[in-house]
Amino acid sequence: MTASADFLAYVLDQLAGLPGVAPQRMFGGVGLYCDELFFGLIDDDVLYLRADDANRQDFLARGMSAFRPYADRPQVSMKYYEVPADVLESAAELVAWAQRSVAAARTAAQGANAAPRRKPRARRKLRARRPPSGAPRLR
Repeated sequence: MTASADFLAYVLDQLAGLPGVAPQRMFGGVGLYCDELFFGLIDDDVLYLRADDANRQDFLARGMSAFRPYADRPQVSMKYYEVPADVLESAAELVAWAQRSVAAARTAAQGANAAPRRKPRARRKLRARRPPSGAPRLR
């Protein structure tokens, strides 16, 4: 993962209309957070935004591909999709797409917190083992 300082500055400038955006360097790339929700990332100077059932079709309708972090395993993808160039160039449109991605991240975070917890298994009582027949008993 890589992200140039110039591209990061451009993306942050375009997202200036979305309050609370903060970049975080990670593995050479950059994660984008809004109010502590991870909603986007930059890799090889390409912006990817989080998608879920509510906004995934926006990306797919434009022919955008999913983020694939492993070149040697192209079948592995994440819930982040490349942003179309014309959206990236329009600050107002990018902010609108980013808001939907923040909502997707919020929904995922709430879902993770609301996941039903498994009941702990009942512990079995340990019984004293009897020595094999004919074995001397220890006292």
